[in-house]
Amino acid sequence: MQRKINGLLVLFSLLGGALGFVLGEILLHQLEGKTPHILNIGLYFGVLALCIGLGCLLAEMISPKLNGASWRQMYMGTSWKLWIPATLVLLLVVGAALEFLYEVDMGSQRQVRNIVFVIDNSGSMQQTDPDNARYAAAKSLIGQMDSAKQVSVVAFGNEAEVIQPFVKVSDQDAKLAIYEKIDSLAPTDDGTNIEGALNQAMQLIREESTKGTLVILLSDGVSDVNVDKTLRDYIDQHIAIHTVGLSLVDPSGTQLLETIANRTNGQYYDVEEAKDISLVFQQIYNTVGDRTLLTERTGSLEGSSLYMIMRILAITIIGAAIGIALGIVFDNRYLAKSFAIGGAAAGLLAGCVLEFGLSGSTWLDGIVRLIAALILALVTTLFTLIVPIQEHGARSYSRSSRPVRTDAGQAFDQPKSDRTSRGFNK
Repeated sequence: MQRKINGLLVLFSLLGGALGFVLGEILLHQLEGKTPHILNIGLYFGVLALCIGLGCLLAEMISPKLNGASWRQMYMGTSWKLWIPATLVLLLVVGAALEFLYEVDMGSQRQVRNIVFVIDNSGSMQQTDPDNARYAAAKSLIGQMDSAKQVSVVAFGNEAEVIQPFVKVSDQDAKLAIYEKIDSLAPTDDGTNIEGALNQAMQLIREESTKGTLVILLSDGVSDVNVDKTLRDYIDQHIAIHTVGLSLVDPSGTQLLETIANRTNGQYYDVEEAKDISLVFQQIYNTVGDRTLLTERTGSLEGSSLYMIMRILAITIIGAAIGIALGIVFDNRYLAKSFAIGGAAAGLLAGCVLEFGLSGSTWLDGIVRLIAALILALVTTLFTLIVPIQEHGARSYSRSSRPVRTDAGQAFDQPKSDRTSRGFNK
C-alpha cells in the first residue's frame, strides 16, 4: 500500500472536468423548459463524471502509475467497457435521485408549480390596454416556463370565465394551444367583478387539488369585494395572490389590490403604462421559488438553512459517487476507496461553492459551476497522496514466507535461517 500520485491523471481529470462542464452547460441550456429538472440535473452530473473518467483512463493508458503496467496490459479493455455504465449511467441515477429529494417540499412552504392568470377583460381595458399587452405578457411568461409547470387562465368582466383549465406546459405544442385560447378572447363592455374572478379561480384550484399554486391578478378598476370571505381559502392553503394595478385612478382600486396581496403574502405592483406589464409579470415569476442543485434558490426558501444543508450534502454524495465510479472503471477497490473519500471532500467544497456562490446571474453562475466542476475533478484525484492505494492485481507476501526455489526448480516457503544452515544462501 503506497501513497502516490499520477500528475498526468490529475491534469487530464481537470481537462475532463472542464469538458464535462461545457457539455453540461449546453445540455442545461438546450433542455431548459423542455424536460424535467430531475432529468437535466442527472444528465449534467452524468456527463461530468463521464468526462472526468475519460481523462483518468487516458492518463493511465499513457502512464499507469496508479494501476501498474499489468492493468494496461491485461485489464484496460475491461475498463473501457465499464467506463460509460460506471460514470454516465451511475451518476445520472444518483444525480436525478438527489435532485428529486432536493425538490421535495418541506413543511408548509411549497415550490410553485401552478400559476393562475386572472386577467381583467372589462370594457375599460380597451382604453388602458388597447393593444392587449396584458395577454402578450401572459404568453411571454408561459413561454419561459419549464415542463413541470401547470397554467390556467381566467378572464373576467361582469362574470368570470375559465379560458384555460390547468394544463402542463410540457412542450411547445401545449404552449401554442394556450396561446390560441388567449388570442380568442374578444373585448367586452362589461364591468369589473374581482370577487367573482377570485372565486372562480379558487374553484378551479379545488377541483384540480393542486398544491404549490400562485395567482397573478391584473385589473384597471375597482369592485365590491367581501375580502374576508373571498380570501379565506387562499390564506388557509398558503396561496399567494400577486396583484397588478394598471393605470388606476381611483384610490379605492389601489387599496383593494394592495389588501388582497398583503392578506395572502403576495405583492402589489402599480403599472402606469400597459407596455410595462411584461416586466412586472417577469418580476413576479422570479419569486416563484424554483430550486435545483445547480441554480440559485429563489422565493420564500432562498435563505432556508434546511435546503442549504440539503444542497451541500447532495453534492458531497455526488462527489463520493464520482470517486466510486472511477474505482469501478479501474476495477480497483483501493482506488475506489481513495477516490470516494477524496470525492466526498471535493463534493463538500463544491457544494459550499454552489450554495454561497450562485446569485442568479447567468455568467457568474456559469463561472461558479465551472469552479465546482474543477474542484470535483482536482481534489478527488489528489487524494491518492492521502489515502494509500495498491496497484491493480498486486499481491503482498510476508518476508518469512515468500517463495524460493530449490536446485530442482521447485518452489517452497522456507525461513532464511533454515536456508542458510543448508547452504541455499549461496
